Amino acid sequence: MNGFKVMVITLSTLTVIGVVALVLVLNFNGESEASGERSIDDIREASFLTEEITTDLQNGDYVRISFRVVTDSKESMEEMKKRDFQMQNVLLKELSTMDSETFQSGLSDLEAKVKLRLNDFMDEGEVTDVYTVNKVLQ
Repeated sequence: MNGFKVMVITLSTLTVIGVVALVLVLNFNGESEASGERSIDDIREASFLTEEITTDLQNGDYVRISFRVVTDSKESMEEMKKRDFQMQNVLLKELSTMDSETFQSGLSDLEAKVKLRLNDFMDEGEVTDVYTVNKVLQ
């Protein structure tokens, strides 16, 4: 009977240690994936800088602007680079409806609209963020 108790206690202890080890491994290894955060290196590898665009606004002022477009993967970035003419078209159309006041106060709205419109073109993957990296209003 003593041998049976020792065997049950040993198996129970090993099971508890195994479960704790499994929980620790899963939590520490998947922590960045579970939170959805990407490293800055991943973001830079899956993003690109647009060419500088110069165009007029609705009220006749001119703007010179460029963006960093972030995609969800390197493959998506390559597709977006091939669609540069569509991206320029989206930017020109969005900017032409803005006046200088709207432009200065509504950059976040512009970035969100551009992201949404670019995702309409994508076959594989998606644009996750659009950042304004350079702007000059004249």
